[in-house]
Amino acid sequence: YRPSSRRFPDPVHLRIEDVPEYGYAGGEERTALDALAARAGELREKVLRKGELIDRDAVWVLKRQALEVLYGVERGPGRAAALAAFTEAGGRELEDHATWCALAERYGAEGASWPAGLRDPRSPETERARAELAGRLDFHRWLAWLTDEQLAAAARTAREAGMAVGIVHDLAVGVHPEGADAWARADAFAAGMSVGAPPDAFNARGQDWGLPPWRPDALAASGYAPFRDLLRGMLRHAGALRIDHVMGLFRLWWVPAGRPPTEGAYVRYDAEAMLAVLTLEAHRAGAVVIGEDLGTVEPGVREALQRRGVLGTSVLWFERDWADGGAPLAPGAWRADCVATATTHDLPSTAARLTGDHVALRHRIGLLTRPLAEEEAEDATEVAEWLACLRELGLLPAGERDEEAEIRAVHAFLRLTPARMTGVWLPDGVGDRRPQNLPGTWGDMYPNWRLPIADAEGRPVTLEELASSPRLAALMDVVRAPGTAGRSGMSGTPGG
Repeated sequence: YRPSSRRFPDPVHLRIEDVPEYGYAGGEERTALDALAARAGELREKVLRKGELIDRDAVWVLKRQALEVLYGVERGPGRAAALAAFTEAGGRELEDHATWCALAERYGAEGASWPAGLRDPRSPETERARAELAGRLDFHRWLAWLTDEQLAAAARTAREAGMAVGIVHDLAVGVHPEGADAWARADAFAAGMSVGAPPDAFNARGQDWGLPPWRPDALAASGYAPFRDLLRGMLRHAGALRIDHVMGLFRLWWVPAGRPPTEGAYVRYDAEAMLAVLTLEAHRAGAVVIGEDLGTVEPGVREALQRRGVLGTSVLWFERDWADGGAPLAPGAWRADCVATATTHDLPSTAARLTGDHVALRHRIGLLTRPLAEEEAEDATEVAEWLACLRELGLLPAGERDEEAEIRAVHAFLRLTPARMTGVWLPDGVGDRRPQNLPGTWGDMYPNWRLPIADAEGRPVTLEELASSPRLAALMDVVRAPGTAGRSGMSGTPGG
């Protein structure tokens, strides 16, 4: 995942009907909007009824056209004043973001192909372009304002619904090397370097993620202003912030351009300073911080995070008692300062794990490093051990296998741990067996992030159907049930 910006949300997620000017549009504007809505309905039907993949680019084309129409609808004095205030508060950050968007419209999103003078946000050529493209800069400031408005409304709705935490935002590990953030903050990123991972048991060749790393010297020289500003933007309407690859606050594997990941090296950051900025901004925002600390984590990292109140991430299938031969870790032995969950967006759904579908999928794509029979046997043993643990705790009755009951039992187990938060992967609520993201795949190998949530039979499920799903309701009843002392009674809410 390589976002153009981590500071400003992608307007592709805007709900067009919730833009106030949508209700004021009339005449030709209304005709154009209705025609675009009809085309959007056709895209929706292709996914829901014909089994096609989500076409993000096609969705954005239609939304972009609708937004261009709405931009021309006259705004009332109150909304005009609110936009002006947002623009003023956004300052240089918003100005640079809007400038990049306008330049990308004219010259393409690949900054390397731009005229040389435009690759520097402070050059005379860029200043002239800002003036020449002033109208387009205004449009992109307006888009940023709309996304901020709708995020604020979502956060407000969450609080009014009684959610103690509300919306959890996700901080990606990096940005696209030619995107808006990398262009605007070029001095803070290491040119000619990419973030990745060293060789390990899962990938003997290592990984290159194609993300430019922060320069630790530039961060320190600026008083960590780029990191601070990023966090303030992310936390603006967040009840919690999840930090992908939280190890990146301590060290990152740098890979030189044109070289394989095996020739990379770890570069350390001032973790004390990074954590100080993080916890200060989270405190100011009143937000919980969650660190994704799965996989190989160097000694001392989890302890450092815990001392500062940063929650870790504990996934059921990985929690083993290695002092007892690797048996499933008893719920009382789990750490308290974590989000307890059955899976993540990078892992198989619980239904896929229970049925072994994830092994079959990796075999079909050619991702297995061992014979299929060995993988299936190991997976079946792991599932059998956990099911036996659930039965021993009285969470699952003996007898015939029942997938829905097993998924509920897995989440009932999570509620027995002292973890401060419980995370539920929404596809688990309807029995979806397909991963949303399959690490190690790219291009046409697997449709990452293009699959709609589907039920156990693979039928796409709409948001309206999710809201009335008996299966999801039964799972949420389990999650809301009282857990151990110090635990909350709601998914996504902190204990205490």
